[in-house]
Amino acid sequence: MKKTKPTILVVNDDGITAPGIKALIEVMQTLGNVVVVAPDGPQSATGHAITIAKPLRLDGVELYEGVEMYKCSGTPVDCVKLAVNKVFKGKKPDLCVSGINHGLNNSINVLYSGTMSAAVEGAIESIPSIGFSLDDFELNADFSHCKKYIEIITKQVMTHGLGLGTLLNVNFPKGDAIKGIKICRQANAKWAEEFDERLDPHKRKYYWLTGVFQNNDHGEDTDVWALENGYASVVPVQFDMTAHHAIPILNTWDF
Repeated sequence: MKKTKPTILVVNDDGITAPGIKALIEVMQTLGNVVVVAPDGPQSATGHAITIAKPLRLDGVELYEGVEMYKCSGTPVDCVKLAVNKVFKGKKPDLCVSGINHGLNNSINVLYSGTMSAAVEGAIESIPSIGFSLDDFELNADFSHCKKYIEIITKQVMTHGLGLGTLLNVNFPKGDAIKGIKICRQANAKWAEEFDERLDPHKRKYYWLTGVFQNNDHGEDTDVWALENGYASVVPVQFDMTAHHAIPILNTWDF
């Protein structure tokens, strides 16, 4: 019996025309049948937002030959939800991949990322899911050096699967001299944020968010360390945010 090719859902948060999603589509076309559902425009840093106060639109587009594609007026998470419910009509794809994001989603950035939230939504739907990001915010970023590693990682997920509630957060350093792949933990790092206060022409205040990324973790097993040292980082992520270690402590309190 001829083996059926796996069906792969491709999503992102930079928009359906972003160069990063094109690179990801090209890799996935070698591994299965690709269906793309992506935002009709940039949706960076939307986190796990969903659209509830206005209707969503889902329109077919033809950007790349042989690829079934849809643009969505909503968030990356909306894209996954609509894909499962309307495009696949409840029959889930074999894999969900998100990216390739223009910019890193390492450490605490995983919480803000639309790219990773789309992958998390895939995992919530019990679909093996991976988010891919590159340390380059430029529109014309070169994604070519990521492709072989994306193929390797994706094939391993297809072969071994991922546990329920688990997905992978994959980040690539900028440049073509990637040393290899490191399995990591999320670094203890955060943004030290400030708001640049300015005045508009009507003398009303407005603010631009600025900040510096601070790494408070000196371990050599983190995603920040791996990327700073030329490796692609792979962090297993879960959406169960329970602080399990705190439960025994709370049970000693006098409620």
